[in-house]
Amino acid sequence: MSIFERYLTLWVGLCIVAGVALGHVFAPAFQLIAAAEIAQVNLPMAGLIWLMIVPMLIKVDFAALGQVARHWRGISVTLLINWLVKPFGMALLGWIFISQLFRPYLPADQIDSYIAGLILLAAAPCTAMVFVWSNLTKGEPNFTLSQVALNDTIMIVAFAPIVGLLLGLSAITVPWSTLTLSVGLYIVVPVLAAQLIRKALLAKGEAALSRFLSVLQPLSIVALLATLVMLFGFQGEQILKQPLVIALLAVPILIQVYVNSGLAYLLNRLSGEAHCVAGPSALIGASNFFELAVAAAISLFGFQSGAALATVVGVLIEVPVMLSIVAIVNASKPWYERGKAVRKVAAARGDTAFKA
Repeated sequence: MSIFERYLTLWVGLCIVAGVALGHVFAPAFQLIAAAEIAQVNLPMAGLIWLMIVPMLIKVDFAALGQVARHWRGISVTLLINWLVKPFGMALLGWIFISQLFRPYLPADQIDSYIAGLILLAAAPCTAMVFVWSNLTKGEPNFTLSQVALNDTIMIVAFAPIVGLLLGLSAITVPWSTLTLSVGLYIVVPVLAAQLIRKALLAKGEAALSRFLSVLQPLSIVALLATLVMLFGFQGEQILKQPLVIALLAVPILIQVYVNSGLAYLLNRLSGEAHCVAGPSALIGASNFFELAVAAAISLFGFQSGAALATVVGVLIEVPVMLSIVAIVNASKPWYERGKAVRKVAAARGDTAFKA
């Protein structure tokens, strides 16, 4: 893990401070940025988000889809968590905490927007940082690659319908035209562009791909930080007035991350999957493609919306929370593998009932 990735939460915190300060001092400049739109797409933000997303997608080899059958149990568990449990579970958590328990402490006019942001965050499985988490748990690299490629393929067709359904169930008006445009701009086109670039670079050899990514990756990081500065430049005033909002929005996100990762880990153990697959499966099931979530939230609801703020809270807590899950997965490996050993002994004896 690079120094930047290890201290992502610190950099995000600094961006919050910088954004709030700049937004207060240079309010007219931020208003000009917000006005640079075509068809509800903010052009400066779209450029930054492309710069964030494309390098991540270049790393994904869609040829890895041919390896899906080798780890069908781990793949099945992760798909269950990513596409059924996580988005629908977050909609429920959003209703419980944001719409009910925390309602008295949140701006009344932003309640629906906060829930929408949480749904967008949960409906986008992580693409890039998963490779870091998988490596830290000594995960099976072929499983991680094939799972990410499969998730990205599903996201092209499933992201908009799932988000639209859950927003509708939450009684939030669904801007279908903007949602469809966001999927095209921030999923379909970047995936195609990234794969064309990847193919062209690989034609020159693996070294050419590595060199290109080494140049582009720092630009991607700068784009992420610039996006956060802009977001908090627009959100600054309300954050200063209500700092409690960020802490309250973090509650359902934290619950979702720990519950989903734990469920994925246990299901893999029960299915007899190897620990090197269960670790990355749990981490993929817990983490989010927050770059996409931020982009969609801005397109659908605007810079100053509660939805945009909710997705940024996901960025704020991503690294420390995922590192804690990595630690749990690594520390519990002996327990996990004892369960597999017990099942093997029971299977050899023909037992049908045993304690894991």
